[in-house]
Amino acid sequence: METAITRLLHCELPIVQAPMAGGGDTPALVAAVGNAGAFGFLGAAYLAPDAIRAAAHAVRAASARPFGINLFAPQHAQPAGDLHAARQRLAPYYAELGLALPPLPQPGDTFDAQLDAALATDAVAISFTFGIPPAASLEKIRAARRVLIGTATTVAEALAWRDAGCAAIVAQGSEAGGHRGTFLGDVHDALIGTLALVPQIVDATGLPVLASGGIMEGRGIAAALVLGAGAVQMGTAFLTTREAGIPEVYKQAVLDAHEDDTQLTRAFSGRYARGIANRFAREMAAAEVPPFPLQNALTRPLRSAAAEAGRAEFLSLWCGQAPRLARRLDAADLVAALARETQAALQGTTRLT
Repeated sequence: METAITRLLHCELPIVQAPMAGGGDTPALVAAVGNAGAFGFLGAAYLAPDAIRAAAHAVRAASARPFGINLFAPQHAQPAGDLHAARQRLAPYYAELGLALPPLPQPGDTFDAQLDAALATDAVAISFTFGIPPAASLEKIRAARRVLIGTATTVAEALAWRDAGCAAIVAQGSEAGGHRGTFLGDVHDALIGTLALVPQIVDATGLPVLASGGIMEGRGIAAALVLGAGAVQMGTAFLTTREAGIPEVYKQAVLDAHEDDTQLTRAFSGRYARGIANRFAREMAAAEVPPFPLQNALTRPLRSAAAEAGRAEFLSLWCGQAPRLARRLDAADLVAALARETQAALQGTTRLT
């Protein structure tokens, strides 16, 4: 199944494991995906530079196959609002888990150091979410001869990435789990479904495209390829694999979820993301929360403690809109199944009249 993306990323299958910052994409998962012929990403946005290098080293120790690293583009400063009030709103939840409230978050900028760390590894691709990094950063990536990939939720964003010189674009449909990558305009105006978004970005940019959002098995992969994508980028499908680094209670929540159980919420991080609706997201729906990454920092200790305690009601259960198709498999077995299903689906389309 050779495509423009498989040639670009030096992999055998048009299947890319999405970056899942926060621990979902362990080095073991990235290595297993690569060894199975697909392509894995480390979601390094929350990692310190030393941790990025260590994670990449762990991938390389388990696999000789190529892999990528994903970072969040630097964010424009937004008004923080009343951080003391935002912190106090979380007090009942912290108390329920027997935790003290965390200190107020301190703004910091580690992007340049993270990028330097990523470029010090042998990752073949560097991808970005939340926007386009400064020109100097893009020049560093080109000078290091790495494949530059941007995330777009609209055609306008895809064109902006094309003009910035990217090699490929992730077309993130509204069905996708996790944070929305929108960086031009309002996020609610950028909720275009994958089926509609992919061919429009393909036609508008002329670049290789990775389809993302709601794709869980071979029929979805085949559909994306027919629409003109060169590969798919799948996150939720890999969350329930053995190698995924999320808590067991999170994996079970995905396996038990239905297509109408997800919602967009800012409650956990301050930035809209799609996840399984739970108690915290519902109770915080009307609350004013500070922007990302401040709210993310305020809730991180709560989420970490909830993971240890198996309390799914306090976890950010990022998930796409097709959880009924989730499977509990080893990553290599999932990739093999996806490849078989895709071939079968593509062969089936040739018989249509």
